[in-house]
Amino acid sequence: MLEEVERWLADRSWSAADRPLDQLLDLKRAAGTTVSVVLPALDEEATVGAIVEVIRRELIEGLPVPLVDELVVVDSGSADRTAEVAAKAGARVVHRDEILPRIPALPGKGEVLWRSLLATTGDIVCFVDADLRDFSASFVSGIVGPLLTDPGVQFVKAMYDRPLGDAPGQGGRVTELVARPLLNLHWPQLAGFVQPLGGEYAVRRSLLERLPFPVGYGVELGLLVDALHTVGLDALAQVDVGVRLHRHQGGQALGRMAAAIYRTAQVRLSRGHLVRPELTQFERGPDGFVPRTYPVDTEERPPMLGVKEYGRRHVA
Repeated sequence: MLEEVERWLADRSWSAADRPLDQLLDLKRAAGTTVSVVLPALDEEATVGAIVEVIRRELIEGLPVPLVDELVVVDSGSADRTAEVAAKAGARVVHRDEILPRIPALPGKGEVLWRSLLATTGDIVCFVDADLRDFSASFVSGIVGPLLTDPGVQFVKAMYDRPLGDAPGQGGRVTELVARPLLNLHWPQLAGFVQPLGGEYAVRRSLLERLPFPVGYGVELGLLVDALHTVGLDALAQVDVGVRLHRHQGGQALGRMAAAIYRTAQVRLSRGHLVRPELTQFERGPDGFVPRTYPVDTEERPPMLGVKEYGRRHVA
């Protein structure tokens, strides 16, 4: 590990307990900073309501000043009751296709996160996956905390234990098999991130609006790498928030995620063109193995500062 990264780990890795909530509220009120929490959601009726309820109960209601000013669920086309459950729990629900309708929406998590910048107004934007179980408010307060206490910090990732069933630390298979090797080999300054692909991170809007967003599963790696090149390692940080429990994907879905992440890395390494941006996987059928070919996410959305609707909102 680079000496620079060893120093960074000591200076920019914290625990959620390091910054008590009352301290954060005092600083937030004094600075007038606003915080938006965004939950990208697709068929998450089983978990999204509980997450919204915890954030409202512990970070919005009954406090001298709310830590969270805006709680938005962006529904990317759920076939279940995700939108209904989220709204009933107290979130503002916006459908992905209602945001920036001039540009037809593409499927993918990164697409939802990119569009959420137009559906929110907070100075700090905090992203939280909607499939978390046993959700703790420290997932939000922990990663927002450094942005309220240190003006030099611009991008904060959550870090956590990630069990796979009863096996501790065995989750995050794409992280360990794809993302971590890529980062260590090509962006060794990012080797200190415990959960580089984690879906929980808080970022200053002034940085997010300057970054391109891969539309699919590569969004977390893409934002992290581009943030490094835009603001430098010392502006990045991570906070330990405990344990993350969520729904795990099957092996083939993980393969598609891995391909998208590799493609995101490839674009950043060479800005070249992949001749066949597809991934073929195999499933056993009645007559043997059957190939299934899937497109690999290759689209990226430009920095939001270049979108005219975003610029008009700021002028207004």
